[in-house]
Amino acid sequence: MSILPQLVFILVIAVAAYILFKRVRYLRRNIFLGKGETRNDQQDKRWKTMLLVAFGQQKMFKRFGPAFLHLLIYVAFVIINLEVLEFIIDGISGSHRIFAPFLGAAYGVAMNIFEFLAIAVLVSCVAFLVRRNVIKVERFTKPEMKGWPSLDANLILVIEIILMLAILTMNATDQILAARGVDHYNLLNGLFFSSMIQPLFEGMGDASLIFIERFAWWFHIIGILGFAVYVTYSKHLHIFLAFPNTWYSNLKPKGEMKNMPEVTNEVNMMLGLATESAQEPPTEIGRFGAKDINDLTWVNVMNAYSCTECGRCTAECPANITGKKLSPRKIMMDVRDRAEEVGKSLDKGGQGLEDGKSLLGDYITKEEINACTSCNACVEACPINIDPLSIILQLRRYVSMEESASPAQWNAMFQNMETSFSPWKFPPTDRFNWADKVKNEEVK
Repeated sequence: MSILPQLVFILVIAVAAYILFKRVRYLRRNIFLGKGETRNDQQDKRWKTMLLVAFGQQKMFKRFGPAFLHLLIYVAFVIINLEVLEFIIDGISGSHRIFAPFLGAAYGVAMNIFEFLAIAVLVSCVAFLVRRNVIKVERFTKPEMKGWPSLDANLILVIEIILMLAILTMNATDQILAARGVDHYNLLNGLFFSSMIQPLFEGMGDASLIFIERFAWWFHIIGILGFAVYVTYSKHLHIFLAFPNTWYSNLKPKGEMKNMPEVTNEVNMMLGLATESAQEPPTEIGRFGAKDINDLTWVNVMNAYSCTECGRCTAECPANITGKKLSPRKIMMDVRDRAEEVGKSLDKGGQGLEDGKSLLGDYITKEEINACTSCNACVEACPINIDPLSIILQLRRYVSMEESASPAQWNAMFQNMETSFSPWKFPPTDRFNWADKVKNEEVK
């Protein structure tokens, strides 16, 4: 028997592995363009968060219909890919259904489960295509979804449908050949779903069936490898990044804003209190807030690469609902696009972050970040705990503290807080006058 197919298979695996390695290294470099941040505290809580939110998809089920369909695809992705292990062993060794003789009747049961999941994926993907292109759910039609984001979502759904059809076609032709006693094929205990399409192939000769079965087998395995590479260019990178993203979630209460250590230390020093760290002051003055991705933390950039572009954050954003330009989803997409632009520039020996562009201004406008109410609705809505508000606040801090370009009303409020310790312009000694008035009215 020729070993050429096995050599070709090994070559395909090697090429896919090499491309994946390069992509993972590229993405890691881009993510760590952000500043350092340590989030390894409360590890028990982090494990629980990851298991419930990423693995258990806890937050998805706020909308049961799409959540159930997504769960079917997710479960199928995990379980059907167990079959890929058999594909790889068969491809390297030249065997066919190598686990069948060892598992006996259980193998047929497993194949029926895989086929059921394949049908579930087909139905779910069709439903999602209808939601996006026929019903046109509003959050999928926002301006930031025009062009590639919309095409990307549709492409992945179509690819999944084709891969599932390949599985069913492979099993149908495989079992016809096995029933005819063709060497190399194992007759299984009734594959329910693929048997329904067997009549399409019954009139074909053995050679034609072998060609179709082998083509479907190769198409599926190459499709799986191609899919693995494709997701690193796609919003579907969340399939893998959802787990570290939820692990590094912000575990502080939703309403608690992170203080700037530079400012906190300055205030403590002025009050004669101990500073947060005894380290030497930096030789170069740091930037207050964030203007570009290197001013954000690496967790912020990872959030951007983890974004599913589902739009739940934007659908819940009160600013967006009332017609403001702010879209939390667009904020995350802009951060990712800027990281990609800088990464590609660095790979080509370009200027990288020194290209004359910045996240604030060239991607995200002041109008967008000023529209944010800091309500945390976007953070609460995200299925994988992405935090757009953290990025918005850092950009606003830069505008306020570095450019002094906050809206006039805000500047007046800042001044009142500095002089009167409240947003309103009256002295602290008059703060409780309202209580005296209430008391006097009660006496009357």
